[in-house]
Amino acid sequence: MTFDWIKNSMPRSLYGRAALILILPIVVLLLVVSIVFIQRHFDEVTRQMTDGVVLELELVLDQVTREPDAAAGLAAAAETAGALAIRLAFTDSAAMPPGNRRYFYDLSGLSVIDTLRAEIPAIRRIDLAENDDLVILGVETRHGLLRIAFPRDRVSASNPHQLLVLMVFTGLLMTLIAFLFLRNQLRPIRRLARAAEAFGKGRSVPYKPSGAVEVRSAGNAFLDMRARLERQIEQRTLMLSGVSHDLRTPLTRMKLGLSFLEQTPDVEALSRDVQDMEKMLDEFLVFARGASEDALEPTDPVRLAKTAAEDARRAGLDVEFRRAPGTEDGEIVPLRPMAIRRALDNLMSNAGRYGATCRLTVAVTPSAVRFSVEDDGPGIPPESREAALRPFARLEAARNQNRGTGVGLGLAIATDIARGHGGQLRLGESADLGGLKAELVLAR
Repeated sequence: MTFDWIKNSMPRSLYGRAALILILPIVVLLLVVSIVFIQRHFDEVTRQMTDGVVLELELVLDQVTREPDAAAGLAAAAETAGALAIRLAFTDSAAMPPGNRRYFYDLSGLSVIDTLRAEIPAIRRIDLAENDDLVILGVETRHGLLRIAFPRDRVSASNPHQLLVLMVFTGLLMTLIAFLFLRNQLRPIRRLARAAEAFGKGRSVPYKPSGAVEVRSAGNAFLDMRARLERQIEQRTLMLSGVSHDLRTPLTRMKLGLSFLEQTPDVEALSRDVQDMEKMLDEFLVFARGASEDALEPTDPVRLAKTAAEDARRAGLDVEFRRAPGTEDGEIVPLRPMAIRRALDNLMSNAGRYGATCRLTVAVTPSAVRFSVEDDGPGIPPESREAALRPFARLEAARNQNRGTGVGLGLAIATDIARGHGGQLRLGESADLGGLKAELVLAR
């Protein structure tokens, strides 16, 4: 699009955009007033004052050139020049080379020079820089080069820049005051953003709505939403915990009854079914608890992953532990260690169930902590990976179900734990092992 560059160059933050909305009208106002002031004061007023001085200079020049020589001319014009505060003197041509001179910031000097040049063609040089308080002219006469000096305030205002300086100073002062007020107004929005960001990472920080009415309304809506979500999580946990507890009682009676029966193949099959049901109940309860079972605490991700890999090896899994380049022991990150251990155990258990080799890699960056679990199994096709993260998903065609039993909650539990830390679980293909690569990415 034609105006995409304007959109891309605009500030991204609310503070930057509000500052632009504040500054832009002030700058435009200063420019418009300055241009109008320069046009009317530096141009029109200066030309009118210069035109009045031109009449006086023509009178003095007429008196000088009317006399037969330079001395007589100066004497004849002395009384008139004295009354008009004009100083006259003949000088050498080399002392006043042709050309004009002024300071670059002397805007009214442009109008003075243009008007004098246009009205008195005999002027050879106009010097406005030799003395700030004088206008010095070099005029060719029949007696020689006449040096004329008169006060600068005769042709322009003595301090024409004061209005501009006052405008700029006032504009900067009001901008500073507005910035302070704007920062005070945006502080409640930043507090709301920090509280929402912390809740997205599984942390509940104290927050009290403040600021403008609209910001307070958004803050109260956030608190209501957070309370509803916390109630829903608590109710889900209580419900599944109650169901699990109620089902364990009949399962315990069934196990007890089966233990008194003769251990025939049918009885052993029923015993295995009861054990599978107990495992399912355990997974339901773990899924219900999610990442809220333990609190955030300072944790060393490398040590946590290394311990999880060692425990998996003791459980009979072929697990290789690696650190990503630049990741060292001892870096502390606020995590829920029990929940992270559960997610890693599920991922490594899945890797061991569907593959022969498993690799656990941990990487700690300034913005995230990443745990990668890879295996050499059949993997999951790209079109089925989103479905694999849903609860109770069983991908029969993708994974070898003969390697173990499950209810399809392993990846869902890991996903829930990742979201509780403000992160996500990403599924891909292992470049080295060729199987599934599950990345548990947690925001810092």
